[in-house]
Parts: sequence; C-alpha cells; structure tokens
Amino acid sequence: MGSLGTLRESTMVCVPLMGTSVEELVVEMGEAKMQGADLVEISLDYIKNFRPREDLKFLLRDRPLPVLLVYRPKWEGGQYEGVEKTRLNALRLAMELGADYIEVELKVALDFMADTNPNKTVNSKIVVSYHVGSGTPSKEELSHLVARMQSTGADIIKLVTCAYDITDLARVFNLLPYCEVPLIAYSTGDRGLISQLLCPKFGGFLVYGSLRSNSIPGLPTLESLKQAYRPEYLDSDTKVFGLISNPVGHSKGPILHNPTFRHVGFNGIYVPMLVDDLKEFFRVYSSSDFAGFSVGIPYKEAVTECCDEVHPLAQSIGAVNTIIRRPGDGKLIGYNTDCEASITAIEDTLRERAWIDEQASLTSPLSGKQFVLVGAGGAGRALAFGAKSRGARVLVFDIDYERAKSLAYSVSGEAQHYEDLINFRPDKGAILANATPVGMHPNTDRIPVSENSLGVYKLVFDSVYTPRKTRLLKEAEVAGAIVVSGVEMFLRQAMGQFNLFTGNEGDISFATVHLTTLPISSIIFHSKAPHEFMREIVLSKF
Repeated sequence: MGSLGTLRESTMVCVPLMGTSVEELVVEMGEAKMQGADLVEISLDYIKNFRPREDLKFLLRDRPLPVLLVYRPKWEGGQYEGVEKTRLNALRLAMELGADYIEVELKVALDFMADTNPNKTVNSKIVVSYHVGSGTPSKEELSHLVARMQSTGADIIKLVTCAYDITDLARVFNLLPYCEVPLIAYSTGDRGLISQLLCPKFGGFLVYGSLRSNSIPGLPTLESLKQAYRPEYLDSDTKVFGLISNPVGHSKGPILHNPTFRHVGFNGIYVPMLVDDLKEFFRVYSSSDFAGFSVGIPYKEAVTECCDEVHPLAQSIGAVNTIIRRPGDGKLIGYNTDCEASITAIEDTLRERAWIDEQASLTSPLSGKQFVLVGAGGAGRALAFGAKSRGARVLVFDIDYERAKSLAYSVSGEAQHYEDLINFRPDKGAILANATPVGMHPNTDRIPVSENSLGVYKLVFDSVYTPRKTRLLKEAEVAGAIVVSGVEMFLRQAMGQFNLFTGNEGDISFATVHLTTLPISSIIFHSKAPHEFMREIVLSKF
C-alpha cells in the first residue's frame, strides 16, 4: 500500500475574491484567513470607482494573507475597459506598495517589464498569464504557449483553458511536471474541477478554492479543499480514484473516501469525474495513476463494455459500480458492490424491527415477500438480483417497459408498465425499493409512487441518498412503513469499494486476480476498522 503523501510546502490554496469595494474585500480576506487559505487573488477590475493609490494602500496595509493582484482587461475576459497605460501603471504601483504577486497578461508582459523601473526595490513576484478563449488547445499548442510565457522572464506562469470534456484536462496535467518555472494551470467549467483538485499531484504551483459554494463553476470550495481533499498531502505517487457519473455534483464520496484514506495512511485521493464519453475517458486516462473508479448514473450498465474482466456477480447482474485498474497489467476489472450493500441494508433493518426465532434467522426476512422495484437501471438490477437471491418475488416497473421485461426475465420475476404504478396495489407486507433518481436533490419534492399505497408496504427503501431522508421515505414513515435510506446502501457499497481501492489495507493479493473468485460479501465486510471510521463520518456529516 502506498504511504500517505508528505506535506508539500510548495502547495498553496488560493481564494479568488471579486468584491466590488475595498471594504468588502478586506472582510473576505479575513474570512479566507479564518478558513485556512494561504493567499488570496483580488480582481481589481471588479472594484467600483477604483482609485489605485488610495485603494491599493487600503488593501495592502494590514493584509492578513499574501495577495495576488489581478487587473484584467475586457480583451482577456476581465471587466476593465479603460486606458491600457492607466491599468498597467496601477499594477506597477501595486508592486511599489508591496503586493506579494501581480499578474500581467502574456500580450503585454514584455512591454510591462521593459517599462518597469529596475532601480526600484520591489519584492513582488510577477505572474504572466494567458487565458484561452474557448476549448483546450492541442498538446503542441499548449507547450508553445508555455515556452512563450517562460521567455518573458516571469517568476510564475499561469495558463487557463476551458474544458468541454474531462479528457481535455489530460493535456493540462501533462504540462505541469516539465515546466521550468512554477506553473498555475487549470481549466474552467464544471468539467474542469479535477484540474484544480489534482494539480498538486502533477506539480502545480497552487490550487484555487472559492469562499462560497457554486460561486465559480468548476472551482471547489475552500472548505472542501481543507476538509476533504487536503491538497497539501498530494504528491506524484498519489493514486487517483473517482466517481464516473453524469451528473456528479451530488456525490458525497469525496467526504467519505478521502478522510478514510488518510485514516489508514493510504496515499490516495477520490474526486468527482463528470464524464460524457466512457470509452474516450478510459482511453485518455489509462495510466496507473488513475487506479480505480466508482460508477454512477447513467453508466453502470454501459461501463461493463469498457472492462477487461468482470466479477461473476457483476456479470450476472449486468451492471458494474466499481472498477479497479489491476496492478501489473493495467487491466480494468469490474465489480458490483451495490447488490450486497442494498439487500443487507434492507435485511438488517427488518431483523432489527422484528423478533426472529433461531430457525427463521437461517433464512432471509425477504424470503417469499413481494419485492416491488421501481427502476431497472444499474442500481435496480443490483436490487433485483439481490432480492432474487434471498427468495423474494420480484416485480419490476420502469419507464422503459422492454428494459423492465428484460430484468424481470433475468430474475424470474414479473414486469408491469410504469404508468400502472400510480394505481398499483401491492401485497400486504410487500417491500418497495426505489432505484430511480426521482426525489434526488434538487428535485426533492417528487415521489415515484402513489402516496395512498405506501401504508400497505412493510418496508420502503430509497436508493437516493441526497437528501438523506427523501420525500418518499417521509411519506412512507407517516404511513407506518419501516424506511431505509439510501445513505445506508451508499455506506455499505463504499465499504466494499474502499477494500477494492486499497487492496484490503496492504494485502496485495486481495486486490489482484483472486478477487474475481471471492463473494462480494467478503469484500464489503472484510475490514472492520476503516468501516467504523466511515460510519462515524456518515453519522456526523450526512
């Protein structure tokens, strides 16, 4: 098992501030300091009625953190539309007043430096930047841009692109280890998130984090960086794991896996990966650095075609929620930890709520019960096969009736049309399982079944875990049913993934070919200590 990365002095967390007054910016600097930022980036072009000498003195006088000052013109994506000489003179003044870093654009960098008085003693570091207007240039074009920026004599260079696909980021990562001066390189947009999270692994100078959530697309929050991702521990040996999904913003995997990696001393990071094209993703991210993946909506079935080998249970289900890149040959091995996770969550809850004699405890409390499943996708298939293995009678509803029929046939069950669900009356004591995204944040007011039928069910399970208690579960509880949150399934399947990701805490044989012959239950519940730690996280943060 890889050891935990050592603290990297060169990795800094920077918070971009875009307040419209110097008073507001001073307050935000204090907030950034309190939350653990190492420096702030202030956009002077956002300040209303900016007065260079007065405002710069005010901002720099008692600053609580080092400051990177940016005065970006309209032609580089900023707000400034005035006289160019005035803008550049303001940056020179900032240097004289002791700014820690100032940023100038590649287009004007040589002239700026030529016109800056070399006799004045200044300690400011100059960052030369280039913002690509749209898309991400080719590897050759990016290398040429970096060479041009380096030739200006910059102390630090900064390259910002726009990611249209997560695979664009690989070209950015390739730049970082080979730059002759410190490099800030990242991509904007929702698909650019991992360019921030992983840049310390590949040698980036700093990582950006916003003060508030969703304030800048593609930027993690400062809070998540300091609590979940901890970039100061990343190094070139860090193994990358992540959730392949679309959408991916709902994922709580990072706040579960990353602290647990650190808890057991495993040098890994878990990040959300917004993927549009599975095959292209695996083609581009084929190195051993990208060691394993969770798989979410809508890819659990389609991803089986991308695997070199598939565990027998996942093969029979036809859905994979975990992929490991096998050490040595680099092959992608697919597993399904959803099945045991969901079914044991339901079984254990039923057992906790009812006295079962010794003989009855040898059989599953699901045996013989009607198991009403809504959704025949990846999660639904895992539930259906799990229910069948416990002797339940499976009834499948799905908006795609042919898909429902196919799944029902696979588990010797029955399929019905989705539109009939509203008037469906289950058997007394039946189990209801929602395996659709209905009710997931942000559309939390939706419910996949008729409220009038909920009182007939003995137990209602919802695979949605954001929010923890969905409207379906709230209504079912009011109706008198036992409820099981998707959080419990999420926790249990994550336990299995953790063992697969880490090779069972150092047992290398556990993470190689032998896993394809092990029952998934032994993978999920094999290691106790980290799982107790995971449950504590869920109880405190979910």
